Amino acid sequence: MSVILFERYDDIAWLTLNRPQAFNAMDADTMRGLSEIANQCSCDKTLRALVITGSGDKAFSAGGDVPSFASDPDNVDRLLMDMTTYLHSAISRFSRLPIPVIGAINGMTAGAGLGLMACCDLVIASDTARFTSAYTQIGFSPDGSTSYYLTKQLGPRRAKEFFITNRVLDAQTALEWGLVNRVVPAEKLQEITSELAHMLASGPTQAYGQVKSLVDSALSETLESQMELEAHSITELSKTQDGQEGVKAFMEKRPAQFKGC
Repeated sequence: MSVILFERYDDIAWLTLNRPQAFNAMDADTMRGLSEIANQCSCDKTLRALVITGSGDKAFSAGGDVPSFASDPDNVDRLLMDMTTYLHSAISRFSRLPIPVIGAINGMTAGAGLGLMACCDLVIASDTARFTSAYTQIGFSPDGSTSYYLTKQLGPRRAKEFFITNRVLDAQTALEWGLVNRVVPAEKLQEITSELAHMLASGPTQAYGQVKSLVDSALSETLESQMELEAHSITELSKTQDGQEGVKAFMEKRPAQFKGC
């Protein structure tokens, strides 16, 4: 059985962590597979939306596969370095994809699973979802981009509380804290996520990519440099087929037919 399912439906791809018996915990093979799929997505110019989810209803991902750490304690440092190298490469590439990346969160999310979730552009959680750090519970510190993303999403004080106390957040609290965008009934998660993915896949893909880039740069740029980036982006988009179609459709009072180019 493959530890990751990667399925393509026209211009939408679904990536599913597929170790339900282990709460979709990520072992070395899983992290290597994530890196390979992230590279594949980066090179695919026909892809217009990506969904990342977990198999079953018990967990999106419990994070790193702790039993594999215990199997060879003398070499766990080398194993962790290998695993994080693959995982961090995957998260970096997923976060920089010029297409919308949607996290569909079912059940428990912990540890590095939080990083895989946090790098998504939009996150839809089931009403049964739960979120916890779990790192300090085994004497570890955060990895998988969690200290980067959660500090920005929660703020330093809440991030420290979350990591140090291993507080478990329910779906509604995660929504209030800004970890997720939307909470939906568990039985509707796949349907609602699919509807969103199809809507985004039929939209102005290059504009979405520029939105992602601009929002990310806004956290580090000055006002003036950010406005320069905005000016460059909007002028470049005005020359694309989708940009021209959008203006034409507006003037003709009809829905735009975007092609992603």
